Amino acid sequence: MEKLADLFEHHSRLSTSWMWLSFAVIVITMLLLDLFVFHRRSTEPKLSSTLRICLAYMGIALLFGLFVIYEKGLETGLLYYTGYLVEFSLSMDNIFVISLVFTSLNIPRKYQHRVLFWGVLGAVALRAVMILLGESLISGFHWILYLFSLFLIYTGAKMLAVEEDNSDFRNSRLFRLVESRFKVTHRLHGEHFFAVENGHTHITPLFFALIIVELMDVVFALDSIPAIFLITQDIFVVYTSNIFAILGLRSLYFLLAEAVSRFKYLKPALAVILIFIGAKIFLPEIGINISAWHSLAATFLILFGGIAFSLYKTQK
Repeated sequence: MEKLADLFEHHSRLSTSWMWLSFAVIVITMLLLDLFVFHRRSTEPKLSSTLRICLAYMGIALLFGLFVIYEKGLETGLLYYTGYLVEFSLSMDNIFVISLVFTSLNIPRKYQHRVLFWGVLGAVALRAVMILLGESLISGFHWILYLFSLFLIYTGAKMLAVEEDNSDFRNSRLFRLVESRFKVTHRLHGEHFFAVENGHTHITPLFFALIIVELMDVVFALDSIPAIFLITQDIFVVYTSNIFAILGLRSLYFLLAEAVSRFKYLKPALAVILIFIGAKIFLPEIGINISAWHSLAATFLILFGGIAFSLYKTQK
């Protein structure tokens, strides 16, 4: 009996290692193709090619969910899809901020992909650190999930109550903080991140934008990572759904950046999603149990409703 248990444990470890390896190969391949095939030159992205790349990223993420179902079962697969949808929807809110950053710094569209590509690489590493930290906290202090829940409910309520600030991003504290810490040139030097002026190395607006985007990703991760941990504590599902959502965000940005003003009801929908996820942990206490199917359906309907209502109200 003990040998059978050891054999099962060994098989489980091999399966997990195989899944991590497969995920790494897929992500690295996607990034290499993006950098050396699809965007070898800094050119303004075309709508048709951007749409194809966006659909490809989303299709790969959905197919990966089938792989998770095959290896880990239907329940885990549904949790992956729910986590991906939640992370993807919360990442859509980043589009508003990224668009504001690029507009404030006058970054041409043909150079925006370079900033977003390296921003994704930074996000992949930062999310790994933050997720591992979250897992260690939950392993040692399971009650922290209740703090995550209260934090999400508070954040969602705050998003509903506070109007969005669309003022010039250059007036923000974050902008002034970065500008005070680095020697900055406000003149573009092609696609370069650094430039030498008067014998000193300065960061260009491209690198300035990259720093701001990375810092904002950390801020957004403070919402999204607690949300995914409240859906599942499977570290593989948590990380993979995060990364596939971030990869999809970059290509989605070029589709939606010109129409961000039309999604005026997306933020309230995201707020409701955060409140829903935060409240889920308390519902069993009053006899309400929400299955993985119900979580996925509710998240999708809230997100779809917010987008559809936004497009309807702004159709003129």
